[in-house]
Amino acid sequence: MTDTKNHSKGGAVGSFEGRVFQPASSAELAEAVELAFDYRGDVTVSLKSGESISGYLFNRQVAGSDSYLELFPSDRAEARHIRYDAIATIAFTGEDTATGKSWETWIAKKDSERRAEADRVAAEAKTRGIL
Repeated sequence: MTDTKNHSKGGAVGSFEGRVFQPASSAELAEAVELAFDYRGDVTVSLKSGESISGYLFNRQVAGSDSYLELFPSDRAEARHIRYDAIATIAFTGEDTATGKSWETWIAKKDSERRAEADRVAAEAKTRGIL
């Protein structure tokens, strides 16, 4: 599968943001769709007909030659149903809203908040003469 990196601004390390996948086989297409499904931003699906659809991929069904994906286009209210065999490329064009929001980052933030709260309570206790 050809994976090209869009060299525009943005795109965090460890994120697919800005990447374009051009699958060379049905297995590679299924892999690209899975990556797009797990992505927490908009993708742009370019069809073999030349049409491009940007939106949020919310469902996919792998069923051999009847495989399809569904996405909410950014310019329409109703969902689009797109067959795998109509897809030429999948680009990760939207911001990855989960970038930098790993479990480790969350734990570090909560630990910092707890320490700040403990320091605040200790300072208040000292002011009152309790400590």
